Amino acid sequence: MTRAIVLRELGGPDNLVVEDVELRSPAAGEVLVRHTGIGVNFIDTYFRRGLYPIKLPAIIGDQATGVIEALGPEVKGFKVGDRIGYGSAGPSYVEARVMKAESIVHLPDAIADDVVAASLTRGMTAEYLLFRLHELKAGETVIVHAATGGTGLMVCQWAKDLGATVIATVGAENKFDMAREAGADHVLLHSAEDFVAQVRELTGGRGADVAYDSIGRDTFMKSIESLRPRGLMVAYGNASGKPDPLDVLALSRHGSLYLTRPNLGHYVATRAELELSTSRFFEALERGIVWPHPVERFSFDEAPAAHRHLEDRSKHTIPILVP
Repeated sequence: MTRAIVLRELGGPDNLVVEDVELRSPAAGEVLVRHTGIGVNFIDTYFRRGLYPIKLPAIIGDQATGVIEALGPEVKGFKVGDRIGYGSAGPSYVEARVMKAESIVHLPDAIADDVVAASLTRGMTAEYLLFRLHELKAGETVIVHAATGGTGLMVCQWAKDLGATVIATVGAENKFDMAREAGADHVLLHSAEDFVAQVRELTGGRGADVAYDSIGRDTFMKSIESLRPRGLMVAYGNASGKPDPLDVLALSRHGSLYLTRPNLGHYVATRAELELSTSRFFEALERGIVWPHPVERFSFDEAPAAHRHLEDRSKHTIPILVP
């Protein structure tokens, strides 16, 4: 047996309840992992609230670090005692679990478990957005919404290192300095009525090359309207809810735009892609190109508090659950 955080009803954080669940032995190609840290991401809240469909009862979460306690047959490249991490490979809201060895990666000695537990999925997301969904080039201008959030912060930092001009957006003026420290050349309030006009002015009337939008409904059309002809709209999150239905012809009216709604899982679908994404992120961490928010530790029994912390936009630390 092991303990798990189980969701039996959709809704608020208090619906996350700790229960005992079965823990089987690893089969061929599998490992038994004892978690040392469990990430808490916005996608977890989407499942909890029912924004994304899920079959109940459910165990959510997709990111964690841990130590291998047992190996099934035919596992290569790992041994008992190895420190490992994974992202986009749930369910992670458990103290221990059996999972496929192909879904985990070794952790560098120089990077603490807490940092990886809090940032791996976010860092992998930033990696594919900037290197593989669209290979960002020096001199391009990008809009990074929610630039002081867990993922937006690293997108901002990494995009600046790649030589882009970064127009960051935040929800309040007291976040302007943090966005600038992350490399933003310009910082705007995404709620501003003249947001599109501000972007046009900053780009000499041209518009941005790419908009990275994790906010959703509140910013979707503003992002579309702020792009240059044949620009790219990347809608990769729904913090304010799903965008309203789009008239496809609007993409033509606003300049033959490209629109994508990506999913991390499709960018780490093979072992080679997973290793590429995680190694690139770990290197960026070690070199100081990206520096995630500080970690806030919550005990395994404090999952509701961790979710409330994540959803409180005034917080500038990232929660993890510590079994």
